[in-house]
Amino acid sequence: MSNTKESTKPTGLKRKLIIGIVTVILIVMMFPKGESIEFEVSEGAIWTNDDLIAPFSFPIIKDKQEYLNEVAAAEKSVYPVFNNYAEKRSDSLKIFAAYITSVIDDNLKKDQQSYVNPTFLSTNAFIQLLNLRRIQKNSPHAGVYNLEKVFNQTHLIADAVSKKGILSIDSNQKLRDSIAVRMGNVDRIEPINKFYFYDQAKTETRNKIRELKYSSEITEALIEFTLHFIKPNLVYNEEATKLETEQARDNVSKYAGIINENERIIAKHDRITPQAKLKIESYKEAKGETIGQEKIFLQFIGKFLHISFFITILTIYLFLFRKKIFYDNTKIVLISIIIVFVSFVTYLINHITVKAPIQYLIFVPAASMIFTIVFDSRVGFYLTVILSLIVGALRGNDYTFMAMNFIAGGLSVYTVRDIKNRTQIFRSFLFILIGYSASIIAFGLERFAPFDTMLVELAFATSNALISPVLTYGLLIFFERLFNITTDLTLLEYSNFDRPLLRELARKAPGTFNHSMTMGTIAEAAAEQIDANALLARVGAYYHDIGKTISPQGFVENQLNNQNIHENLPPEESAAMIIRHVNEGIELAKQNKLPDVLIDFIPMHHGTTVSNYFYEKAKKLYGEDKVDINDFRYPGPKPNSKETAIVMLADGCESAVRSIVDPDAQKVENIINNIFNSRLKEGQLDEAPITFRDITKMKEAFLSILLSQHHKRIKYPKQEEVEKGIDSDKDN
Repeated sequence: MSNTKESTKPTGLKRKLIIGIVTVILIVMMFPKGESIEFEVSEGAIWTNDDLIAPFSFPIIKDKQEYLNEVAAAEKSVYPVFNNYAEKRSDSLKIFAAYITSVIDDNLKKDQQSYVNPTFLSTNAFIQLLNLRRIQKNSPHAGVYNLEKVFNQTHLIADAVSKKGILSIDSNQKLRDSIAVRMGNVDRIEPINKFYFYDQAKTETRNKIRELKYSSEITEALIEFTLHFIKPNLVYNEEATKLETEQARDNVSKYAGIINENERIIAKHDRITPQAKLKIESYKEAKGETIGQEKIFLQFIGKFLHISFFITILTIYLFLFRKKIFYDNTKIVLISIIIVFVSFVTYLINHITVKAPIQYLIFVPAASMIFTIVFDSRVGFYLTVILSLIVGALRGNDYTFMAMNFIAGGLSVYTVRDIKNRTQIFRSFLFILIGYSASIIAFGLERFAPFDTMLVELAFATSNALISPVLTYGLLIFFERLFNITTDLTLLEYSNFDRPLLRELARKAPGTFNHSMTMGTIAEAAAEQIDANALLARVGAYYHDIGKTISPQGFVENQLNNQNIHENLPPEESAAMIIRHVNEGIELAKQNKLPDVLIDFIPMHHGTTVSNYFYEKAKKLYGEDKVDINDFRYPGPKPNSKETAIVMLADGCESAVRSIVDPDAQKVENIINNIFNSRLKEGQLDEAPITFRDITKMKEAFLSILLSQHHKRIKYPKQEEVEKGIDSDKDN
């Protein structure tokens, strides 16, 4: 019997060392730069250190949000730049009017049915102007139809619109109430309503032409003609505007003043005001920038040792108290991934510059719940402490933040300590919220934080409390599949009697099914007594004999007609049939994708024991010299955990006690002692991490359950007649 089954396994210490070093380095790389790790200050707190005196002069860096607000204000102060192109569109119109008049006259001289239109005008507009000229030719005194006069009117309209100024943007793109009109190198600030927007200029031109009261056909032709010469003469210069904006942004100082050498930054016992915090933070950053390469290297070593101490303490705990986890590199990698992931989220949060307490979106409680469900509550709580210390360090040794996560994470551990189903995860919301809320109020009152600030922090903490259970649920399924981990939630799902394997066992081998259910009760009770996984022991007992569904009649508990098929079989064939159920059970389990921790129960509940009944029968038939005991031996392996050892002993005890004709306490106890002593003598428990103290407790648990299930019962009146099928109510 061994107390450390893992001592016989390869430890893989090199791999563990590599995992640990990589984890530490990744976390160290996420530390804030410079001196920001020296100390963290909070507004409203009291400065308890000695007077902080500046060893050198340095600028006071503005609050990030204040600086961003000033930058935004500077950007808004820039007027959009428009270049003034004083092109005389009206002159172009006058020149083209003369040209088009000559073209129309040429067409009229030819008197053709089809006209040549060498202009930008549409055919319809050109014909309307041509008709207007024809009327003028035929009626020289009809002044209203004088083409030159009409063109002169449109020239005056276009000239008036252009002189006011036409912007190159439409009215729906209004930038500011004023613009910078650039002529050469000089900018003149003008109200934007002094000018026409491009769409307004065209609308104004249309309206003015319509006021001339020509026919609709002539009007549309003139509008088409005139709009061609309505062009923007104030053109938006996007590049110049961007340049002005950049200059305005660059002109905003990042500094709010300067601290001179030997000037006191803050005095001992002074309250940390927003201004004092800015000075302290500016000092830390300035000090960080003065560090040389040698000091940077030494600082890296300090950070490395800082995190290494945390990881080392965790490693010692796992080695001393959770050897299964320590020797399982897959689980070590899982722990590392979660710690690094939460550290990375902290790193990202540190680099987001918004004036909001987004640090509450670092989901330490989600990690705490995952650790608890995958391992157990003690491991979950221990890892919560380590993780809280790490994220607190990454936040600049922020004690307040570390304490808040420790409180909320610790409460979340206990909400999933005895989890019975996946939906139970969501009850953690309330406890996480209580943890964060209580700590926010406590620390807020301590540092005289404004009520509004505390409300905002509570809002973000509520988001954390809502998201953490959802995140836990999603990541838990992901980790179970990726790392092939069987949690208690998975075991609970497999304990459902509607699972295919259990349903088939109940249908095809009802005797074996009842035997397995009884064993489950015994195993669970014993496991609770020796601090084993009671749920694993119970569910393992349910599945330990599923191989018997292949040939159920080969086992006496399923032979309902009292005909034992082994009476007519040679003992070696009977033994082979009995032993075969182990391999058949393993094959069934793999086909149904049963977790490995449950598959282990199938071969280990027999270990390398011998099927004594058929072995003794063979010796009587053939002689001891002609019988090989290995032909009657189960293939193993031996139990290598508390749970598989419990199921092996429960299997032997339950079967033996069930065969007692008239059970009493002494007989049951004797059977239990005999089975336990036999398994110990055969060395079947040599690889199981159980002690003699565990053996004593298991015996007591077995005796209690088996006595309650196989106690003597009082015979009812005339029970013997009823058993024989005689009508007890019939008169003699």
